[in-house]
Amino acid sequence: MGVVLRRAVPVLVVALLLATPVATAWLVGDLTNREARRLAAEGVPLDYFLRPVSLGATGDRVVGVLACVLVILSLALLIRATATRTLDSRWWTVLLALMLSGALIGFAWRVMTAGGIGANIGAGLVVLAGGPVLLLLLIVAAVQAFRLRRQQAA
Repeated sequence: MGVVLRRAVPVLVVALLLATPVATAWLVGDLTNREARRLAAEGVPLDYFLRPVSLGATGDRVVGVLACVLVILSLALLIRATATRTLDSRWWTVLLALMLSGALIGFAWRVMTAGGIGANIGAGLVVLAGGPVLLLLLIVAAVQAFRLRRQQAA
């Protein structure tokens, strides 16, 4: 099992990092407010910063549930890999920073795809406040990954 888990760690990491923003976006849900929904029901076209992507209610639910299952399964197997010393625990700093980045991206996607009447102020705030936070998280992950790779090579 150790050899299989060792080979699976990179796949689990990629799965975790790809599924986290999708799961977050699905869990947050559509952030279009009630008033905008009411106006849309009356035939008023909504304004979007970005148009949401949808596979329909069922398709969105299937993708969201699969992403959540993938996040949970990947996390469980990566924790097991850490417990069996297949994955060096120091890599969790990198993983957590990248997971937080993914969660921020998923949340930002929902804010930017919210329908409204007029300007989407939330989208501007996400770019102004979330952009630097995302950049900081990615820098932390990159610096820590570089340090760990250099220590492992020595």
